[in-house]
Amino acid sequence: MRGIVVKKQIIHIALVGNPNSGKTSLFNVFTGSNQRVGNFPGVTVDKKTGNSSISSTVTGNIIDLPGTYSLYPKRLDEWVSYRVLLNQDQDIRADVFVVVVDASNLKRNLLFCSQILDLKKPVVVALTMADLASKKGIEINIPELERELGVPVVSVNPRKNKGIAQLKKVIELTVSNINKVAARDFIDNRALAKEPIEELRALVPGTSDYSAIHYLINHESFDLSRATQDQIEEIERKHAFNHTKTQATEILQRYGRIKHIMQVAVTEPDPLQQTILTDKLDNVLLHRRWGYLILLAVLFILFQCVFWLAQHPMTWIEMLFSSGSAFLSRTLPEAWWSDLLINGVVAGLSGIMIFVPQIMILFGLITLLEDTGYMARISFLTDRLMRSVGLNGKSVMPLISGFACAVPAIMSARAIENRKERLLTILITPLMSCSARLPVYTILIGLVIPNTYALGIFSTQGLVMMGLYLMGLVMALLVSFIAKWFINIKERSFFILELPTYRAPRLANISQTMINKARIFVTDAGKVIMVISLILWALSSFGPGNRMDALETKYQTDVKSNPEQKEILLQNYSTAKLENSYAGIIGKSIEPAIQPLGYDWRIGIALITSFAAREVFVGTMATLYSVGEEEEGLLLREKLRSAKKEDGSVLFTLATGVSLMVFYVFAMQCMSTLAITRRETKTWKWPAIQFVYMTAIAYVMSFAFYQFLK
Repeated sequence: MRGIVVKKQIIHIALVGNPNSGKTSLFNVFTGSNQRVGNFPGVTVDKKTGNSSISSTVTGNIIDLPGTYSLYPKRLDEWVSYRVLLNQDQDIRADVFVVVVDASNLKRNLLFCSQILDLKKPVVVALTMADLASKKGIEINIPELERELGVPVVSVNPRKNKGIAQLKKVIELTVSNINKVAARDFIDNRALAKEPIEELRALVPGTSDYSAIHYLINHESFDLSRATQDQIEEIERKHAFNHTKTQATEILQRYGRIKHIMQVAVTEPDPLQQTILTDKLDNVLLHRRWGYLILLAVLFILFQCVFWLAQHPMTWIEMLFSSGSAFLSRTLPEAWWSDLLINGVVAGLSGIMIFVPQIMILFGLITLLEDTGYMARISFLTDRLMRSVGLNGKSVMPLISGFACAVPAIMSARAIENRKERLLTILITPLMSCSARLPVYTILIGLVIPNTYALGIFSTQGLVMMGLYLMGLVMALLVSFIAKWFINIKERSFFILELPTYRAPRLANISQTMINKARIFVTDAGKVIMVISLILWALSSFGPGNRMDALETKYQTDVKSNPEQKEILLQNYSTAKLENSYAGIIGKSIEPAIQPLGYDWRIGIALITSFAAREVFVGTMATLYSVGEEEEGLLLREKLRSAKKEDGSVLFTLATGVSLMVFYVFAMQCMSTLAITRRETKTWKWPAIQFVYMTAIAYVMSFAFYQFLK
């Protein structure tokens, strides 16, 4: 009938399963563009949610829970899934759990699946990668598997959108109390600890036998009253409940039952059959010699692509904001609020948006490597080197990504499960020379390093540039080696890695990841960047009233006397204003501290202003030395070459130039990095430590180079 609006029922669907089981692919098919990415409360693990039309009368709210191998959590992301499954997450209450099971690794996947079944949750099993299983010669009898599990099993192929309609129909039927839970336990849970289970279920009504076991094992991490906690402790003491023995016995029983299922529902090929393509590729890509050469080539191409592909979009963004600033400058009247808008707000937004192309391209390429299955191989190959300095193989990609930009690199460290290794990776990643340092390196190398060739073929300037990059990498590994003894996190590190099969990348998944990562950066880290940008604008624009008034009076007088020199006078006035601003005063005040490095107050101001972004150094130096923006970079170098100290000596000698380059290799001159470190660690403690130790290393190393070369 017209005019009648049928309100759809909303059901909450949680996707769970092992890593690399196809869970995220299924989530992307379900939700399409209707996705939202945030963080689970209290942790930095990504929370992906979205909406999907299940039927004409039902809408599904889908949540993609982090992948986990069993219901005994070790990593932070595993705890997220565990808390949801044990009803300990107050924000997520699922009406049905879709357990994603990899058909090509059925035996391993059934362990986690069987544990969820014994929690007596409404479950639908989504069987993925049946095509890969078929290539391996594996045949699964789905009706027999359904009978053994006691819940619906639907074969799906998210990449080809096959089986999705059937899966949605089964989900709707399950929520409607048809086949809601498995009729029987997968194993005899009461045989593990009958009396403790009975007493626990009496204490906490509504729990299954298997849930009771987890209350006994992990109740300290559950949201329970103090009285209930004490009663559970008493049950454990009364019956001498042994956590380790119970868990080990349970796992053995489950694999015994899984072995039976594999015999009656699965036909497997002879293990001596010819290896599939994945095995043949691994023979080359994981070769003890060729594997490392291929890895270096892949990483080189990755880094170059991030730099090349981001270069033009970054230039367009700069031009866009530059044109906008110029338009506002011509349109708005001269006032403090217009200066705030142009040099504070617009400049701050520019500092945020300029990183977006790198973030999108970097995460797009990383997702490409993950989709193809090569990312896991990179971690495998480099684990031995990384472990010697307190890290593991999963630290490699954030460090390599740091050569492009530390901001997305630190964000990508979320893939590291061990908290200590993840923290170490975050702390040392900014020591990688990012692309923002390139303008600084370029201007200083051209200024103090002669354009000669070693052995007639190797450019001296190029070798110095390469040396700066290697210097940062070596220092990062050294800092990690030392810091691992001081970070008091006793969490044990296990590098257990599954090597997934090689697959074709999914463009939809790559584009969705690029958009989500850019949105996270702009909305989260961008807030902090804007605040610091406005603070820096204020420090550089204002100063003691008497000084500024005197400068203004002098400028007006000089313009009246020499109107034809107005442009030159304006440049001199801008430089004088900067010198007498609060930032200039700070530069003068820190001059005694930086003189041993070969710097004067003008370089001191550049060090302060370039904290907004390292590349700001060049623009600040151009302003300080009255070089107009329309002039070429060569003129800037010539101006810097002729710069003198107060005693008349040349300022930019070889010693000063090298000292300044070394300082920028090691110093934390990027507020964006501090902002993202704060976001990822949820505290200002680690950004503060990061800033202090990097500044200390920068000072000591710059001092050493200057004293040696002067």
